[in-house]
Formats: sequence, structure tokens, C-alpha cells
Amino acid sequence: MNKALAWNIKLEPKKGKYLEGPRSRWHELEFGISVLFEFIKGFRQLHFVGPCITVFGSARFDENHQYYKMAYEAGKKISDEGLTVLTGGGPGIMEAANRGAFENGGRSVGCNIKLPQEQQPNKYMHKWVTIKYFFVRKVLLVKYSYGFIVMPGGVGTMDEFFETLTLIQTATIQNFPLVLIGKEYYKDIWEMLQKMMAQNTISNVDMDLVLFTDNIDDAVEHIKFYIRENYKMRKLKPLKLLMERFT
Repeated sequence: MNKALAWNIKLEPKKGKYLEGPRSRWHELEFGISVLFEFIKGFRQLHFVGPCITVFGSARFDENHQYYKMAYEAGKKISDEGLTVLTGGGPGIMEAANRGAFENGGRSVGCNIKLPQEQQPNKYMHKWVTIKYFFVRKVLLVKYSYGFIVMPGGVGTMDEFFETLTLIQTATIQNFPLVLIGKEYYKDIWEMLQKMMAQNTISNVDMDLVLFTDNIDDAVEHIKFYIRENYKMRKLKPLKLLMERFT
């Protein structure tokens, strides 16, 4: 391995706990309880916020960037359809989508994550929850949504895109529309997906629900079509016994 590269990826000993293997049974029990608590916290905060459309994307674009402006427009148009905009709750694309809904009379919520940098809740949300674990956060961002818009982003956004696509492919979630926005940005990713189809590692059916576009109107119409065809929105009522309420 290149020495410079090895130096860049070296972890400080105090932070390098990922390869410890099994820890004490008590510690593992504590971890399991902590995960359960995070799920329950998320369920209680987000149970009445839907129906949602989740917007994924980078935390690093400012309000002058074209992708920020596109995400703002996506948030506005999603809210125009009476749907709630759900994001990871941070800055950049997440802020833009939340802001598009928030400033135009729509419903805007987030599922934030605890990170050392970049990830502070943006101010354009009516409600949000902050989660400790990435995998819990991803479950919540999928659980409450009827469709997904993936804007340009980094490794985290790619993780969210491919995990959501895998859930659709394996019928863990069914007929949920997935839109990839950024034809130039995601050109190589799209070509790789086409190569996968050509090599039969995925099927054409797997890609039927994926729309690749730069047009926000087409993205929202695509989502509306699949919602109309496949889903009936349910009205949920808070239970006084559980101290639930609409917010």
C-alpha cells in the first residue's frame, strides 16, 4: 500500500474500536437496549408526520449551488402535493428540501444523526429527531416514506441509494418509486447500473421504479403515479394512553 495513503487512513488507537470483536455480555446487552431505545424514540417522534417523501443528498452544498436550488424546488413541489418532506435533517441538500417545504406552507421534518462535524439540525423543520446510530436512522428514513428522491451527494448518499434500491429489489419494500436526480453527476453510476443489467447481475424489473432525471416536475409526477397506483394513505389517531399527540 502507498505509504501516504496508509498514513491518511490510519486511525488513532483511542478511536479504533471497530475491530475489537465480541465484548462482554453486559456491554452487548447495553448496546442492544440502546438500539431499542433509539428505535422507540424515532417511532414516537415520527409516527404522525407522514405520508412522507424522503430526500437524500449531500450536506456540503450551500444555497448558491444549483443542486441546492433544485432540492429546494423538489421540497416545494412535494409539499404542494400534500406530502411531508423528510430528510436527514442536516445542512446542504437536506436543508434545501426542508426549506422548500417549510417556506411554502408544507410539512417539513428530519431525522438527524450525531456526528463530530457537519451534521447540525437545520432551521427549516417543524419537527425532528436526533439518532445515535446510522442504521437506525436509515430504517426511519425508509419506514415513513412512500417515495425517495436522491440528489447529488457523497458516500453516505450512495449508501442510502443502494440500500433503498436493494430493499426494492428484494421486495422488502414494494413498488416504492426511487428518483435519481443529477444526470451529469450520476452519469457513471447510471452506466454501471446499465452494465449490471447487461451482465444479468440485476434484472430490468429491478430498475423499473428508478427514474433518472434532472426534471423536478417529472420526479414528483413519477412518485405521484406510483402512490396513486399502489398505496392508500391511512389516517392515524394518537393514543392518550401513550401520551401521543399531533405536532
